[in-house]
Amino acid sequence: MTDPRVAKLATVLVHYSLELRPGQQLVLRTTPLAEELALAAYTEAVRAGAHVFAPVGLPGAEEAYYRHASDAQLDYASPVRRLIAETFDAALTIEASYNTRALSGTDPTRMARAARANAPLSKIWMERAARGELHWCFTVFPTQAMAQEADMSLAEYQDFVYTAGRLDHPDPVASWQAEGRRQRELIAWLAGHDQVKLEGPHIDLRLSVKGRTFIEADGKHNFPDGEIFTGPIEGSVHGWVRFAYPAIYGGREVTDIELWFEDGKVVTEKASKGQELLTSLLNTDPGARYLGEWGIGTNYAISRFTKNMLFDEKIGGTIHLAVGASYPETGGANESGLHWDMLCDMREGEITVDGEMFYKGGRPVIPLGEALRRNRP
Repeated sequence: MTDPRVAKLATVLVHYSLELRPGQQLVLRTTPLAEELALAAYTEAVRAGAHVFAPVGLPGAEEAYYRHASDAQLDYASPVRRLIAETFDAALTIEASYNTRALSGTDPTRMARAARANAPLSKIWMERAARGELHWCFTVFPTQAMAQEADMSLAEYQDFVYTAGRLDHPDPVASWQAEGRRQRELIAWLAGHDQVKLEGPHIDLRLSVKGRTFIEADGKHNFPDGEIFTGPIEGSVHGWVRFAYPAIYGGREVTDIELWFEDGKVVTEKASKGQELLTSLLNTDPGARYLGEWGIGTNYAISRFTKNMLFDEKIGGTIHLAVGASYPETGGANESGLHWDMLCDMREGEITVDGEMFYKGGRPVIPLGEALRRNRP
């Protein structure tokens, strides 16, 4: 029997997240396991008047590519991908994994090489998105492999996914709009500030956000969502951070990552597992050792770690730092073929901004309404 939450999600994605209009070009990327959601979204997009291109991923193809591709093939950037990046109006990606660890045996230097080749396309994509020319959204369709990775049954994982997306609410869109208003309250408080200190058992870090823009994440680009983020001043990051949660890249797990920053750059890195992958990715290109993003999770409905950063970086009580490319809309200037999010537990930490307490014990502590009063003309 069809899960009614699937049709509800498709409607939200097409009309709220992507805001599709007649005549727009949409690329819809997924795997055959997401057929139910993909078809529902495809149908809703066609009804909205969009022109839909729906390539379906071949299970095992990515693994075969990294195993057998020549250097020339790893250095190749597809003109089809370029056409999509340069001309399409919208993109919907539905993750639906057969095997979350399919790339566990892949040589990390080959993955980094392919990332370098596609860095120019990623830059085009991010710049067009920042200008509002391209709307994109990334979501998941629950599969057995993803449920197993999260240590849940499929039914339990389905409930987790749809609850995190507020699809159990009578009006999910209204709920996400309310979340956006709460996020903008935090952003208004942060506006015009400079020096940030992040302190706790897992972190002792200083960075600047002077002149940078914080962005609310209320279901437009990720679904589910729930964070605010910006791009730190590139040379401002100093100190140390330990990521108690594993970082996942291409299905490979890197655990107990520690990074030391000087003048914005990772100068030393350490991991108890996956050291080679960590170092290889940080050496992707010159920008890979700088922070492209600092984000604060605001979705307290996501209460457990699932090894999927779509959910994990939104967990209330955490922050995340991404090495590599900045999002241009934040004012961030770092360029890289890499953008890799890592998750830090802040439930015993605190964040001060220009000497004022902003966040403590896993939650913002500013009084409600104070930000708007501060910034009212």
